[in-house]
Amino acid sequence: MNIIPYRVDAPSMGLYDAYLALRYRRRTEPPPAHVAITLTERDLLEQEAYTSLGNTIQWAFDYDAERVTVAVSVLDEAVIPTLMRELQRLETPHPVAVHGPNDTEDTDAPIHIGIGLGGKQEFTKAVRDLSADVADGTLDPDAIDADLISDRLIFPDEPDLLIKTGANRLSDFAIWQSVYSELYFTDVNWRDFRHRDFLRAVLEYQDRQRRFGH
Repeated sequence: MNIIPYRVDAPSMGLYDAYLALRYRRRTEPPPAHVAITLTERDLLEQEAYTSLGNTIQWAFDYDAERVTVAVSVLDEAVIPTLMRELQRLETPHPVAVHGPNDTEDTDAPIHIGIGLGGKQEFTKAVRDLSADVADGTLDPDAIDADLISDRLIFPDEPDLLIKTGANRLSDFAIWQSVYSELYFTDVNWRDFRHRDFLRAVLEYQDRQRRFGH
């Protein structure tokens, strides 16, 4: 496990930050390997929003994540080109794939960002693709199982930890993939989301006993 060093003399670090850091260093439970973050277009209109997103992605990998997925819900489709342009410029520690609402190809990039791509839309496309294969005789209906459905999704991997700031809802994100995810809701708004808030999410994830539906 990659233990993140902390300098106790750092100006921004208080006793609470030191307490969280100590708790993490003493943990033996693994941190989440796949972290998902759900945002809204309004979150990204806040000052320093993209810097905050880049920092949060970096923190996830600092704490041994192997994959990060970001979902951005939008109400005004006119902002999608701007969001895509800004997110493609994002400084990240690993390659990033940015998908718009009409992108249908999956990707194995370690960082996925989806803009305006709802979970219902993604699941509907997967069902249509499978139906087409059945209709043309290339797929036996009895061969369809959960793994095959997952393989047809744009974001096929299941998040271990899903973080939502400012609200207690998922905004139509990953309705199939997140069924066994640990959900972490915080009333901290995105503009105020700090390293300590991310670490609290990781610690709560480690506190939970995952049952995967059992």
